Amino acid sequence: MVYVPHTEAERREMLAVIGVESMEELFQDIPAAHRYPQLELPEPLSEMEVMQELQELSAASLNANEAPTFLGAGAYRHWVPSVVNHIIGRSEFATAYTPYQPEISQGTLQAIFEYQSLICDLTGMEVANASHYDGATAAAEAVIQAVSASRMKRKKIIVSPYVNPQYRQVIHTYTQGMGLEIAGEATSGALAELVQLVDKQTACLIVQSPNFLGELESLEGLAAEVHARNKKTLLAVATNPLSLGLFTPPGAYGADIVMGEGQPLGLGLNFGGPYLGFYATREKYKRNLAGRLVGQTVDKEGQRGYVLTLSTREQHIRRERATSNICTNQGLMALAAAIYLSTLGKQGLRQVAELNYQKAHYAAQQIDALEAFSVLTTKPFFNEFVVQCPAPAAEINEFLLNGWMFDIIGGYDLSKDYPDRQNQMLLAVTEMNTRTEIDDLVHALAGFEAHRILGGDHE
Repeated sequence: MVYVPHTEAERREMLAVIGVESMEELFQDIPAAHRYPQLELPEPLSEMEVMQELQELSAASLNANEAPTFLGAGAYRHWVPSVVNHIIGRSEFATAYTPYQPEISQGTLQAIFEYQSLICDLTGMEVANASHYDGATAAAEAVIQAVSASRMKRKKIIVSPYVNPQYRQVIHTYTQGMGLEIAGEATSGALAELVQLVDKQTACLIVQSPNFLGELESLEGLAAEVHARNKKTLLAVATNPLSLGLFTPPGAYGADIVMGEGQPLGLGLNFGGPYLGFYATREKYKRNLAGRLVGQTVDKEGQRGYVLTLSTREQHIRRERATSNICTNQGLMALAAAIYLSTLGKQGLRQVAELNYQKAHYAAQQIDALEAFSVLTTKPFFNEFVVQCPAPAAEINEFLLNGWMFDIIGGYDLSKDYPDRQNQMLLAVTEMNTRTEIDDLVHALAGFEAHRILGGDHE
């Protein structure tokens, strides 16, 4: 598309038509003090000079590809096979939008169909959509689905305090003004305690496994307990999709909804996004499901074809009946996840999950042996674990990054979201962390106390 700006003569002509003499007159109702903010901008630079300056700024920033990183808490550094970016970068995918015309969108529709099928296999569920912005919006959509399935009759939501804090914040944002009661966040997080909160007004119970602390919750029998208290209450389980390469999927335990952050499935950290909210449910709830559903069929000649079976975006149907406005970039992220899962296959996915599990447990064992640090685990864990530290996590992270020769990116400060967890750090270990990196982390932590005693750097 060619963009041609208006000429000065054209501007004067338009101003004359509307009866003003200058552009400034259009803004005269705005107080002068606020009308034209004065920006102190430097002199203009050439394209070459701008690129040089940006490269210098970039070189001054440390990123996860340049330093060992043990920061997770919902976004993880995993290996992304080169084939993923090669395929999603092709022109027919890079600009893919909602496939309005199936007769000319078969490739995009098939890609979405394959993604849905893979997510169903991974989660043990019957129907998957494509898709949501991230894990947090997927969790919020689980609430909307549960309330919608009750025809707005049940308005109590129970959320475990060990569901990712960002998920819980977005749930509050999504549901404000809906008159919902959100319970459970003030509890200890024990599943037995959460189940006791289920009553006739409860639309859903949301738990996470592995939870935000990295621990695996015991889901066996949970769905039966929830449904025994109220057969219409839905059990929603947030999960790390990579962990499902090693552990039994929530669908096998009777979950009604399985969702979470799909970033570990070949998306990379990407400086915070775009990410992917994967979402799957039981077939009987498919009409309460947000997003798009692609189905497989045959044409009049018997050839296989793909169509939008259900599409609940407000742009497609009457606004008052819509359940979602999810669209656009999620198709590309879903494609990346489908390529990643297809490239690894079942055995490859299991191998990656095992590497995460084994390396995390090696790191936990070594750190727990330190005198000043202890690993807090009451349950099995996947690739994250909580460490009790002798000082605030922020102080330790500063030391790891700047106080030693390692330039290590430390863990997540749990006191940000849990005031009762002072001096506790959430450490994540993935297949990308070598044994040398883990040993360097342990060595640096071991020297932290000496650093504090001496009041300065210590090697």
